Amino acid sequence: MSPPRPTDAELSLLRVLWERGPSSVREVFEALNASRAEPLAYTTVLRFLQIMTEKGLVTRVEKERAHVYSPAVPAERTKRQMVGHLLERAFGGSVHDLVVQALGSKKISATELRAIRKLLKEAGGAEEE
Repeated sequence: MSPPRPTDAELSLLRVLWERGPSSVREVFEALNASRAEPLAYTTVLRFLQIMTEKGLVTRVEKERAHVYSPAVPAERTKRQMVGHLLERAFGGSVHDLVVQALGSKKISATELRAIRKLLKEAGGAEEE
């Protein structure tokens, strides 16, 4: 059974853990607040991590006096789960509609476009360029 889909707030903490690897509450707190206009309180980050542990989104290991948290699921698996949910809920399972919407939502760089073309070619979906 998969862990539940993370909320937006939980996803921001997971991004820190995916990027940094196993981290203490203090390390997550500092990394998260480094990029926030309105910083979160230490106790808020701690409480989120406790809830995420209960939900199975992160694991916790006690090392000396600090608890070290790690994501329970790799980033790619979580992203795949979230995209699958979005695909079904918002696009009725239509990959075409999802891709059209994603490509039309913002300007795409030449590097991203090359990577997408390569993926399509590898998937057998692009027979001509």
